[in-house]
Amino acid sequence: MSKQKLEGIRFFEQYLTLWVALCMVLGVLIGKFIPSIPEFLGKFEYANVSIPIAILIWIMIYPMMMKVDFKSIKFVGKNPKGLFVTWITNWLIKPFTMFGIAYFFFYIVFKAFIPADLAKDYLAGAILLGAAPCTAMVFVWSHLTKGNAAYTVVQVATNDLIILVAFTPIVAFLLGVSGVAIPWNTLILSVVLFVVIPLVGGVFTRSTMIKNKGESYFNNTFLPKFNNITIIGLLLTLVIIFSFQGKVILENPVHIVLIAIPLIIQTVLIFSIAYGTSKALKLPHSIAAPAGMIGASNFFELAVAVAIALFGTDSPVALATIVGVLVEVPVMLMLVKFANNTTHWFKEA
Repeated sequence: MSKQKLEGIRFFEQYLTLWVALCMVLGVLIGKFIPSIPEFLGKFEYANVSIPIAILIWIMIYPMMMKVDFKSIKFVGKNPKGLFVTWITNWLIKPFTMFGIAYFFFYIVFKAFIPADLAKDYLAGAILLGAAPCTAMVFVWSHLTKGNAAYTVVQVATNDLIILVAFTPIVAFLLGVSGVAIPWNTLILSVVLFVVIPLVGGVFTRSTMIKNKGESYFNNTFLPKFNNITIIGLLLTLVIIFSFQGKVILENPVHIVLIAIPLIIQTVLIFSIAYGTSKALKLPHSIAAPAGMIGASNFFELAVAVAIALFGTDSPVALATIVGVLVEVPVMLMLVKFANNTTHWFKEA
C-alpha cells in the first residue's frame, strides 16, 4: 500500500491533512495577531463574494475541470450499472443521509456543546458538502485501487453534468428544511461562477490543446504543469478563511472534532452503500471501487466556494466545509486500503 500510495498520489495531496492543519494554525495566528490582514481582504467583495478567495477558488477548480473528458460519455451504454450506482448514491441518497446524520449529531448528540445558532450553521456546511460529490480527486482514488480509468472518467464526466442541474435545488431544499434563509441569487451565481464557467473554460482549454498539440502532449506535458496549483490555491484559501475564523476556533476548539465526527460517519456510510451495492450487482472491482470513492469523497472546493459566497468567509458554515477537507484524505486512504484488501469479494480482482 505504501509504495502504491507514493506512486499514485502526489506529495502535496498525500499529506493534505497536514497542510490543512498547518494552514488552520497559520490562519488563526494571523487573525489573532495581525487582524489588519483579514480586515483589508474583507474590503474586496462583490455580491457577498470575496474577490481574493474567488480568484483562489478558480485556481483550484480550473485545472480539475481540464481533466474531464466529456467525449467519454458516448461509452455510457456499454456497462451502465456502475453509473446508476454512482448517480443514485450521489444524488438520491448522499445529500439526505448527510443532512440526517449531521442534524442528529449537531442538534441531539452534541446539543450540550453546540449552541443552536452554531448547530444551524454547521448543518448548512454539512449540507453543502453532502450535495457536492467528488470530481478530480476520484482519479487519484481510482488509481490507488486499480480502478478502470476510462470508466472513472465517464463517472466523473456525467457527475459534473448532474452537478450543473441538481446541486442548486438540492442545497436550496435542504437549507430550507434546516431553517436557513436561501439567497437564491447568490446560490445560483456561485454555481455559475464556480462550476459552469470553469467547466466550460476547462473543456475549451482541453479541446484546444488536444487539437493543436495532441492528446499525448496534453496529458503528459500540459496537465502536469498544474499538478500543485490546485492544492496551493486550496491552502492559500484556507489561510485566508481561518484568519477570518480565528475567533470562532479559539472560542470553540472542540467544535472542530465535533464537526468531524458526523462527516467521517457519512463518508464511511456512503462508501459502504455504493461499494456494497456494486458487489450485490456483481460489478467488477475496477468499477465498484471508484463508484464507492466518488460518493464517499466530496467536491470540497465547490462546497467551500458556495459556503463563502452564501455566508461569508467568517461564517461557521465555511468552517464546517473546511473540516471536511481536514478529515477527507486520511479517511479516503483508509477506504482505499479497505477496497484493496477486499478485491477477492469480486469476480474481477
